[in-house]
Amino acid sequence: MPTFRVAQSQIELHQGDCLELIPGLPEASVDVVVTSPPYNIGVRYGAYDDTGLSRQEYLDWLAGWALQVRRLLKPDGSLFLNLGSKPTDPWVPFEVVTRLKEILALQNVIHWVKSIAIEKAFVGEGAGLAEDLTVGHYKPINSNRFLNDCHEYVFHLTHRGNVMLDRLAVGVPYQDKSNLRRWSAAASDRHCRGNTWFIPYRTIQSRSSDRPHPASFPVELARKCILLHGARPGLKVLDPFLGIGHSALAAIQTGSDFLGCELDPEYFEVACRAVQEAVPSLPDRAPAPHQAQATQMELF
Repeated sequence: MPTFRVAQSQIELHQGDCLELIPGLPEASVDVVVTSPPYNIGVRYGAYDDTGLSRQEYLDWLAGWALQVRRLLKPDGSLFLNLGSKPTDPWVPFEVVTRLKEILALQNVIHWVKSIAIEKAFVGEGAGLAEDLTVGHYKPINSNRFLNDCHEYVFHLTHRGNVMLDRLAVGVPYQDKSNLRRWSAAASDRHCRGNTWFIPYRTIQSRSSDRPHPASFPVELARKCILLHGARPGLKVLDPFLGIGHSALAAIQTGSDFLGCELDPEYFEVACRAVQEAVPSLPDRAPAPHQAQATQMELF
């Protein structure tokens, strides 16, 4: 299995089938899994056939994968599982999480909002809107039967549903600053963001060159998941479906150790380049004391 490592660090990428890699990893060795497996809805990936399994085969396959993840997760570990669907087949996320409920506990349901329309009349003068605002990436649906699909799910699964989180690490400031005077808990001017996260895609010029993966999530989505779990020195992040490496970049930004696996050799190459380009920024991210700063790459 081809392996890409950041020299003198704990950033490691593998090209191949994750079910060949993760069974060999030590039990209870991973803090956070943040990933987005194939949706089984006909997405046009490169090397993977997203229509090659029946629904039952797909659910069985994911259940087998989830059993391996459960073995790898530490007792206080978190799995952040991003799933989407299509208008003609909206049941995929619900069927998956229902199947997984016998394996892991569903602790939180996060709604990743890709685009949103905000009406000035509903937010008040404090928001400073001059007019109604529409912002984010819309994926148009050419049908009068369905609404444009503007969000996906991130299911937060844990062993028992009782993992303590760093909610303020992804918190937001109080809009009403009088709360700072009235509540001692508001002194930091941060409160829980809640379970709706507006994270639009970065604007690109060319999909083939800037975002060649057809179903990647933004780096910021993975970064928020890691921060919510609680970033700390030595935190180990795993992404078994690496894609073009956005979870690896999020791990770098949070100073986390990282292990990723990607089946498609072209996506793997893109991920390796993205990590390599991120290396010069490592000294600026205040790495944890246990980590040496990476200065070069090794390809095995």
